[in-house]
Amino acid sequence: MADGAQEIVQLELFAKELYETTNPVARIEVEKTLVQFVASPDCLNKCQFLLERGTSPYAQLLAATTLTKLITRSNVSLPLEQRVDIRNYVLNYLGSRPKTLNFVTHALVTLFARITKNGWFDSNKDAYIFRNVIDDVNQFLNSRLTHHVLIGVQILCTLVCEMNQVCEAEASRSFTKHRKIASSFRDMQLFDIFQLGISLLKKAHEIIDTVDFTDPEQHGLLSHSLQLVHSCLTFDFIGASTDESSDDLCTVQIPTGWRTIFLDSCTLKLFFDLYRRLPPAISSLTLSCLVQMASVRRSLFNNAERAKFLNDLVQGIRAILESPQSLGDPSNYHEFCRLLARLKSNYQLGELVKVDNYPEIIKLIAEFTITSLQMWQFPANSMHYLLSLWQRMVAPVPYVKASEPHLLETYTPEVNKAYIMSRLDLVAVVRRENIDDPMDDQAMLSQQLEQLSTIGRYEYKKTCTLLVQLFDEAVQNYSTLIATGQTGVDCCIQEGRLTWLVYIIGSVVGGRVSFASTDEHDEMDGELVCRVLQLMNMTDSRLPQDGCEKLDLAFLSFFEQFRKIYVGDQVQKTSRVYRRLSEVLGLSDESMVLSVFVRKIITNLKCWGGSEAIIAKTLQLLSDLSVGYSSVRKLVKLDAIMYMLDNHKSEHFPFLGVNSVQTPAANMHCRTTFYTALSRLLMVELGEDEEKFECFMLPLRAAFDSLGNLFAHVDSPLFRAEEAKRQVIGLARDVRGIAFAFNTKVSYMMLFDWLFPTYAGVMIRAMELWFHDPTITTPVLKLFAELAQNRSQRLQFDVSSPNGILLFREISKVIVGYGTRILSLGEVPKEQLYALKLKGISICFSMLKAALSGNYVNFGVFRLYGDTALNDTFQTFVKLLLSITQNNLLEFPKLSLSYYALLECIAQDHMSFISNLELRVFLYILATISEGLTALDTMICTGCCAALDNIITYLFKRLTRKQTKPVASQIPDSEAFLRIHELHPEILQQMLSTVLNIIMFEDCRNQWSMSRPLLGLILLNEEYFSKLRETMVSAQSPDKQAAMALCFDSLMEGVDRTLLTKNRDKFTQNLSVFRHNITDSLKAPAASLASNQNEMMS
Repeated sequence: MADGAQEIVQLELFAKELYETTNPVARIEVEKTLVQFVASPDCLNKCQFLLERGTSPYAQLLAATTLTKLITRSNVSLPLEQRVDIRNYVLNYLGSRPKTLNFVTHALVTLFARITKNGWFDSNKDAYIFRNVIDDVNQFLNSRLTHHVLIGVQILCTLVCEMNQVCEAEASRSFTKHRKIASSFRDMQLFDIFQLGISLLKKAHEIIDTVDFTDPEQHGLLSHSLQLVHSCLTFDFIGASTDESSDDLCTVQIPTGWRTIFLDSCTLKLFFDLYRRLPPAISSLTLSCLVQMASVRRSLFNNAERAKFLNDLVQGIRAILESPQSLGDPSNYHEFCRLLARLKSNYQLGELVKVDNYPEIIKLIAEFTITSLQMWQFPANSMHYLLSLWQRMVAPVPYVKASEPHLLETYTPEVNKAYIMSRLDLVAVVRRENIDDPMDDQAMLSQQLEQLSTIGRYEYKKTCTLLVQLFDEAVQNYSTLIATGQTGVDCCIQEGRLTWLVYIIGSVVGGRVSFASTDEHDEMDGELVCRVLQLMNMTDSRLPQDGCEKLDLAFLSFFEQFRKIYVGDQVQKTSRVYRRLSEVLGLSDESMVLSVFVRKIITNLKCWGGSEAIIAKTLQLLSDLSVGYSSVRKLVKLDAIMYMLDNHKSEHFPFLGVNSVQTPAANMHCRTTFYTALSRLLMVELGEDEEKFECFMLPLRAAFDSLGNLFAHVDSPLFRAEEAKRQVIGLARDVRGIAFAFNTKVSYMMLFDWLFPTYAGVMIRAMELWFHDPTITTPVLKLFAELAQNRSQRLQFDVSSPNGILLFREISKVIVGYGTRILSLGEVPKEQLYALKLKGISICFSMLKAALSGNYVNFGVFRLYGDTALNDTFQTFVKLLLSITQNNLLEFPKLSLSYYALLECIAQDHMSFISNLELRVFLYILATISEGLTALDTMICTGCCAALDNIITYLFKRLTRKQTKPVASQIPDSEAFLRIHELHPEILQQMLSTVLNIIMFEDCRNQWSMSRPLLGLILLNEEYFSKLRETMVSAQSPDKQAAMALCFDSLMEGVDRTLLTKNRDKFTQNLSVFRHNITDSLKAPAASLASNQNEMMS
């Protein structure tokens, strides 16, 4: 007993250090000790002892969180009685310890909720013992102590949240199991909990004047009651798993049984009244609830009911707008903006204009929007909702048939003007008060401009007039400042204002829609475009001395919008825009406009080499131009493009320099885009002109020769390593860009002959030299992975050509060389594991898959002539695979996709390799397949099914093949492989059970793929399948057992013990009927189904 007490003291010290220490080393040591504590057999008793006897709240927190982990562990299941005891103990503990700190209470409530969710389908004597939640909580709610009522509400709130989300520990488990629990909870208890929450709020509303909001318990009770209702309203009713970042588009799928509450106008009134009477600290929660209520599905009401509900909602909003004092609180303001946005995301304009006092309401909303836009202190994410409202209000105007006036033509131009003026006024504030510039957040800026493109095109004449006036005024002021040599703050402010105007002009030009545009609108676009191009000419003339990065980024944004609307195959060349451009700037056709694009691209590449943002966007524009069919043929006729094709050296484009201090290393990522675009342009008229190709490659030839000279002195102390590294990175990215664009046989062969063997050898030498540096290895590996891709059947070598084999041997050198060296690194820190090791391995897997499936190599040649390239590559693959844990294999998506795609390819064409693997390696591969079968990514799951099907089919055919004379060319299979179902029957049986359970009980989206390996698994495990069938049938209730047995009988009806294609197809047809029948039989609730799900989906 003394030892136990001593251990408890020690655990208290560990808990204190875990939660208080700031020393990361000490924390790691404590965590290691606690891992051992969790794994100890008497952990449960120690946790209970900590809760009972622990003097420190940290010890109690540790005990609660440890118990939660024990409950959640998928590999260990606590007995039912033990879980019931823990649940009851938690309830008693919460009820008898009024002075428990909040964070300990929260941990215990979470434990209760987790036990309840995980045991939702557990039954004892036909009773679901974890479903009497409301009865248990009522003991707290009926108490006269506020503290007990608060705990009861917390329990319900946490339980609803727990039922609505997949916890991290269960993320890899069946999503369907989670949905079945959530759906059952929704149907049985969620409405009762929601009603209970509403009744608590009604009681609070009745005594609101007597509530002491300074009392933490009374304040907390109201807050948690609102959170409870909000959690019910945000429940994922239909399993849509909506993304909260797009919640303005969300419809709340309230069940039909909840109609009565929403039809009662007192419900909305309750929340609007609470908003007015609660302190700002919690009143935002009432608005959050109203946001959800405003989003209930339209089909919950008939037309008259919906009109009444909308009218009540809008009148409540009107009252808030008429007395907006509480909106000074940022949380209230934000939630109210969300509420306004929901008006148009869920209701039609024709319905809104029919609400009572619509003219006054739309005026109040417009005034609120204008005031909000003018107050830059409010966050931009709130502004998003206001702009969203107006964007959706004006978008359907052409289709509205209502007789009532919508008045948008009056207020939308004012909102548009308010946004534009607020952005211009904000420039001076940003400059003088040193606050964050909204233009630095490109994602937010793009979102706002997209919204403005719709708002600005409505009443476009007013928008254009305003923009022309503001633009001319800003250009005049800017020109005056430049002419007088003033380049200080005032000049920066004018540049900022012009930047915003260029962005906005690009936005409204890009908002043009053909069916709603007129010649007059196109002429207005022409006026705006001319002004932007004139400003660009003026600023470009100053670039050698001075330039504004943000303004040039705005020009690129403008070009992108203009390109989408007025450049391309589908554009009307008779547009008034071109007429205006011809009159003002002499740009009479698309070719001349394209020449302006290209001149700007060249100017940026020459003058902005130090700006990664400008270089990246400029090259993206060049890339976009290089893919249009008609535009690219006009581009190659331009002198500027010919200049770029003939002069792509660092002397002409400084961003290509590898030794320039002004060229950031990150800019080298852009080189691939640059050379891809250039190569596409080169390809238009390249044909079989080898001389033209050689001329294009001269700068790269010189760079490779220079790099080769550097490597000749690699052992010398004078070796310039950093220079060599940057050259390797640059060349690898350059050649990869060219290889990506060369997607014809002729062009690819030109590059292949140019690159191999000399220059490819330089790349391999660099990779071997700096294998530990991913900044070197990643671009080199990606280059060879691109060369291995048989895109558009470009790798069609002549029958007398050995190039396919030579290419694979080079790829083999890369994989073996890199793999061997990267494995020598030893233990890699977890935080660096992906960057230093797994990323390179992932690229190697992709490279090997491309080579194996490219259909340009006869791999039988390697064994026939004793070439070890293929075998060496496979052995390196095995070593790399064994160096990766299964957790890491599934944790990193790119690695997962590349591995499972490669495995499918190997299982399809190289089963002789798999059948001769060491047993431990083969078992590891089977284990990865077993894990992949339950992966959430359908591509991974489908790949696993294909790989497993190939393996099972090969094994079945070998085992059932009659003895014949051995074939000399055939590699004999290992004994361990042929006896895998005898030596380790559990792994194939586990996969059979997994696949069958997925097909029977889950939302199987790749049923055909799942069916292919299932027949082979059944034929190899017939005895186990019979037992599994008996288990599943007996697990059903007596009234369903006969139907289930009949389903299994029909599954194998007419199916032979072969894996011939005809037999497989028959089984697949039977399986579809089987799944359909099983689904129908399980729709009715039954206790046996619950236990079956709990047993087989864990």
